[in-house]
Amino acid sequence: MLKSKLDRLIRIGRLSIVWPNGAVSHFGDVAAPAPKVVVRLRSFLAAAKIAAHPHLYLGEAYMNGELALEEGSVFDLLDLLGRNVALRQRPAGFLEALTRGPLALLQQHNSQRSAKRNVQRHYDFSERLYRSFLDSDLQYSCAYFARPDMTLDEAQAAKRRHIAGKLLLKAGQRVLDIGCGFGGLALHLARSAEVEVLGVTLSREQLDVARRRAREAGLDNRVRFELADYRALQGKFDRIVSVGMFEHVGKPQYPTFFATLARLLDQNGVALLHAIGRMRGPGLTSAWIRRHIFPGGYIPALSEVAPVIERSGLWLSDLEVLRLHYAETLRHWRQRFLANRASLADLYDDRFFRMWEFYLAASETSFRHGGFMVLQAQLTREIDAAPLTRDYMTDADRQASA
Repeated sequence: MLKSKLDRLIRIGRLSIVWPNGAVSHFGDVAAPAPKVVVRLRSFLAAAKIAAHPHLYLGEAYMNGELALEEGSVFDLLDLLGRNVALRQRPAGFLEALTRGPLALLQQHNSQRSAKRNVQRHYDFSERLYRSFLDSDLQYSCAYFARPDMTLDEAQAAKRRHIAGKLLLKAGQRVLDIGCGFGGLALHLARSAEVEVLGVTLSREQLDVARRRAREAGLDNRVRFELADYRALQGKFDRIVSVGMFEHVGKPQYPTFFATLARLLDQNGVALLHAIGRMRGPGLTSAWIRRHIFPGGYIPALSEVAPVIERSGLWLSDLEVLRLHYAETLRHWRQRFLANRASLADLYDDRFFRMWEFYLAASETSFRHGGFMVLQAQLTREIDAAPLTRDYMTDADRQASA
C-alpha cells in the first residue's frame, strides 16, 4: 500500500525505500541530481501504518526508530514530501468540510483547566532545552528577517522592534502581554518605552524564568509576571500584545478571546496579535503534532478569525502577512538544536531528540510548502486610535535599530 501511494505522490526529487526484507524501491526521478533521500523501514507493520495514516505514523516511526535515514536527514525527507504534496493541494470538498467542523471543535475545546494542562505539556521542559536552540533572549516565536543575512539574534531583535512600533507605546502606559513566554518581549517594551507591563503565562517554567530575568534586569518594579489565564484577567490596559499564544486558543474559544481583548483594552487602546495562520482555508491539526507536541493547538485560516473580530466590535486597523520569516526562524532553531544535542544527553533520551527534530523539521516544511504564514493583526476600539498611514511603523523600526 505504501509503495503504490509513493508511486503516485513522488514527482519531484528522488526517494528510495529499503524494505525490511532488504528489497529496495525507487520513487520519483531517479536521474535527478541530489539531494537524494534513502529511508530504511525496519518492519512491514510500520510501513502499513504509515500508508494508512501518514500524518500520525510517519513521525511516530521516526521517533521509535522504525524509520531511519540512510541518506539525507529527516528534514530532507519532509522537504521532499512537502514539495510533492504541494503539487496535489486542492480546496476541501463539501463532505470533507462538513465532517471537519465537528471534529475540529472537539479537538480544540480548551477550557481553562485543559488549556493549562496542554501548555504545561509543551512548555514546562528544562530551560536548558530552549537555550539549546533559541536566541539569547529566548524568543520562542517567529523572528523578523528585515535582511536575509541577519543572525537569529538580530532577527529576533528586529521582531521586538517591529511589534513595539505597531503598539505606539508612550511612557507610563499599562501593557498586557498575553502568553508572555520567557519574558523577553515584556522586558524589551519596558526598557524601550518606560511602560508598565503585566505578562501572563500558564507555564510554571516560563514564569520562573521570566521573573528571574526581571529581577536580574532591575525591572521587577515595572514588569510583573503571573501564572494566569487571560480569561480571568480584570482591569484596563492601554496596550495589549499577544505573540505565539493564539495557536493554543482553539476556534471554539475565539469569541471569548476577542471579547476579552475588547473588555480589557482601554477605549483609545491598541492591541497587536502575532499568530500563525494558514492560506489554504480551514484545516485540522496534524495528528502527530496534536498527540506529541501541541495538544489542543490549532492554526487558523484568516477566514476563521476575521468574522469573530468583526463581531467583537474591534477594528482590524492593520494586517501584515509574514510568509517565509518563520521558515527561516525554524531553520536556525533546527540547526542549533542538532548542533547542541550532546549537551542535553543527560536530560533526554534518543526518542525525545528524534521527536523534537521531527517537530522542528516538519514545522519548517509547513511554512515552506504547506501554506503556513504568520499574521500580525493590529486591533483598536476606536477608528482613530492609530495613525492613518503605516509610515510610523517603519519609522519606529529605523529609529530603534539606529
